[in-house]
Amino acid sequence: MAKKKTKSKSKRSSHKTGYVIISILALVSSLIVYLLFLRSSTKFDSEDTTILISSNNAEKTYIKPVLEEVIEPVSFQTFLVLADWFDYWNTIKPGRYLIDRNSSIFTIFRKLKGGTQTPVKLTINKYRTKKDLSHFISTKLNITDTAMYLFLTTEDSLSLLGLESEQAMTIIIPNTYSIYWNTNPKEFLMKMQKEANKFWNSDRIEKAKKLGLSKEEVYVIASIVEEETNNPTEKPKMASVYINRLKKDMNLGADPTIKFALGDFSIKRITMNEINNSSSSPYNTYKNKGLPPGPICTPSILTIDAVLKGEKTGYLYFCAKPDFSGTHNFAVTAEEHFENARKYRIALDQRKIH
Repeated sequence: MAKKKTKSKSKRSSHKTGYVIISILALVSSLIVYLLFLRSSTKFDSEDTTILISSNNAEKTYIKPVLEEVIEPVSFQTFLVLADWFDYWNTIKPGRYLIDRNSSIFTIFRKLKGGTQTPVKLTINKYRTKKDLSHFISTKLNITDTAMYLFLTTEDSLSLLGLESEQAMTIIIPNTYSIYWNTNPKEFLMKMQKEANKFWNSDRIEKAKKLGLSKEEVYVIASIVEEETNNPTEKPKMASVYINRLKKDMNLGADPTIKFALGDFSIKRITMNEINNSSSSPYNTYKNKGLPPGPICTPSILTIDAVLKGEKTGYLYFCAKPDFSGTHNFAVTAEEHFENARKYRIALDQRKIH
């Protein structure tokens, strides 16, 4: 009986030893996995850094030294092993990748291998011309200003989206958008068109219809109002002036359209000289009736909604106040307007503004 007890004790001792060994091996394995894959692997001091991979440099010779600057040496060697194991060098996905300071090599590799990009927060404000917008886009996305401008001005390209060159800017609604860095010009405009379709909901479309205007016409009027005033309280009233003029088949006579026609936005005073020099342009609203063929800037949502407000007035004229407060005198009759304009011209002369 004593021998049996000894055997039983020996078995339990053997099992305990086995458990201890397995536990130690598991612990060692976990430690190795942690050291190789899960610990912080970056060597930069900032909160994060960005790796940009364009379609032109999506190759090992470019990416390897870039990663070497970001990942500490031991972890970089681990990355190279993973890259070979999972054939990363032949399956590189272009894009913008944000790497946090405490990222592990596993996180970094999975992000790059899976093409898990960090979108760009693109805030679009007021831009007057296609060139201005194209240049801005080129500073934020992997698109050259030339490529963006060509797409915005080429009828064949725009026809793929059902757009015409003069109306192309009407799909740009100033706002903040989340968009991938390696988006091409067509994809960018498709994104803008999709967002514009969301913006023009049934409520806004119905308001435009009540005004007898298309959404594109509302946008064009808003672009003129945007250039006329920064005063939000005046915008609905100013929009009513242009809508009233359209209804009466009067020339809009909008000074900002002359600046746009001449391509000179530094002009402080529109005279007959500027009006005559731009007489051949369809954007000259002193010489041509109706709306110009396209917008003269990308108006804010606030200004678009000011037009859609459809404020009812009898005003047909407005003129900047001579106190240069940024506000305007509105008038129903030409006589009243001419008097307002006379006072403003005197103020301009006194300040020697030409």
